[in-house]
Amino acid sequence: MRGFLFVFAAFAVIGLAFWAYQENYTTQTAIREVRGLYNDIGAAHDRLQMLRAEWAYLNRPDRLADLADLNFDRLGLLPLRPEAFGAVDQIIYPVPPIMPITDPIELSADMIDLAEDPL
Repeated sequence: MRGFLFVFAAFAVIGLAFWAYQENYTTQTAIREVRGLYNDIGAAHDRLQMLRAEWAYLNRPDRLADLADLNFDRLGLLPLRPEAFGAVDQIIYPVPPIMPITDPIELSADMIDLAEDPL
């Protein structure tokens, strides 16, 4: 019986060592993947910063004004001036439609007691 326990303990130690070995390599692979993802995220941030800088460069007001002047005959763009804007009180809002009365209630004068205080 004692020999069986020694053999079982030896196999258990070998099995656990194999499992720990596999887990070690699985963990190292996952760490390498995470580092690769961090590198990809850093590269994406760099590209995003570059695109933002290019967008800011292309949307300079003086460059856009020059482009509007060059393409005036095709686009008809004019520079923005304060006179081009209106005041809020000049806006005409649509009148909400009056809903039809579908279930009228008839009241007679004898039903209403005008001497009574409703409150």
